[in-house]
Amino acid sequence: MGVDLGTGRSGSRVAFLQWAGSGGRLRLGREGRAGARPKERGSTRAATRPTPSRLPSLTGLRFVAALLVFTGHVLWFTRLVPGDIGTALKLACSLAGPYGVGFFFVLSGFVLTWTARPDDAARSFWRRRLVKIGPTHLVTFGLAALLVTAMARPTSAVDWLASLTLQQAWFPSLRTSMAVNEVSWSLSCEFFFYLAFPALLPALRRMRSRWLWPAAAAVIALIAGAFLVATFLVPDQPRLSLFSMTAPVSFGQVWFVYFFPPVRALEFVLGILLARIVTAGMWPRIGLVPAFAVAAAGYLLALCEPYLAGRSGLASVCTAPLIAAAAVADLHNSPSVFRRPTMVFLGEISFAFYMVHLTVIMTASHIIGPTRTFSLATGTFLVLVLLAVALGCSVALYRYVEAPLTRRFGHHRTATGDEARHEHRPAVNGAGPPGA
Repeated sequence: MGVDLGTGRSGSRVAFLQWAGSGGRLRLGREGRAGARPKERGSTRAATRPTPSRLPSLTGLRFVAALLVFTGHVLWFTRLVPGDIGTALKLACSLAGPYGVGFFFVLSGFVLTWTARPDDAARSFWRRRLVKIGPTHLVTFGLAALLVTAMARPTSAVDWLASLTLQQAWFPSLRTSMAVNEVSWSLSCEFFFYLAFPALLPALRRMRSRWLWPAAAAVIALIAGAFLVATFLVPDQPRLSLFSMTAPVSFGQVWFVYFFPPVRALEFVLGILLARIVTAGMWPRIGLVPAFAVAAAGYLLALCEPYLAGRSGLASVCTAPLIAAAAVADLHNSPSVFRRPTMVFLGEISFAFYMVHLTVIMTASHIIGPTRTFSLATGTFLVLVLLAVALGCSVALYRYVEAPLTRRFGHHRTATGDEARHEHRPAVNGAGPPGA
């Protein structure tokens, strides 16, 4: 999906995201030249930094987050890495998946705000989001359905329907929320975010710039509040039993902080506010390396936190500086390893990778046997084989499903009914996990 936030001349104008409050339109205003200080409607500070048409570092970071999810799943759903090393890695990567998904939720709010289209009708926005995620979801749902049937996994009609229609995250049931293609529960949350975005953005765009940081702090406080509600108000019985382990919490508690779409929407809102802070020139000068260190430290902290805190959006907060720093690095063309062509390409296929990787892992586990172990060398080699197979499937899904349909239907209809087609270019994709 191409993202054009400029005027066609590099650095010639400053773009300001604005919402036209009537008619359900997203409007992108352009005022003044770079270095000028045009006023932001409803704000007390001016946005002075030029906005680039692409944020390739964020695209590259998407694959890093997707790889975290893959690593967590391959260690937990197989015993390919044996012995004490396998056990240590499993514990060290126990929150890799939740951490990666939380990153995607914050990133989604950031990118959708950053790339808001001029005169964009809400229905057109919803249609483009559906075109972006729907075909890949249906293909991977079909592949996962074959595996579920082959494994004779207990699945009810409600499970099938909820998973097919991306409503499974609303059900406080472990079987339903993770039915068929288990990872698609996060798309259920994203589906809710998309529905709410045309209403959320105008409200947050009307907020004065001086209130952006307090609003972000308030959202973080609400995320912490959700953790406290789950800990002290949601029943902690029966205990959740998973992977032959008994967690110190119930699934109801996990569902509330991890699956429930309105709670996860707080991370999405944090991403929206983060985009506004960056475009208003209010983000502090934090380099990409320190921001990455904050994200890494945040993961280590999550491992030491109570179980529900590590799985909640509290951990995702530590990824926000990395998202902002990567955007600023692209804004100023600062050095960024995530902007390299290989990383950008991997980021482009990361949505397909996210959607297909668990089916590849579970298929291998079903064929090999979930309890079979190997030597460390053989197990490591098999993990790399699974990664290569998942990447190959991702490339095929991206090239033959996602990209062609996005090119074909990736045009937006303005609020006046006109259609504007755009060239499909690899850029920042602000859809669902991982930022499709």
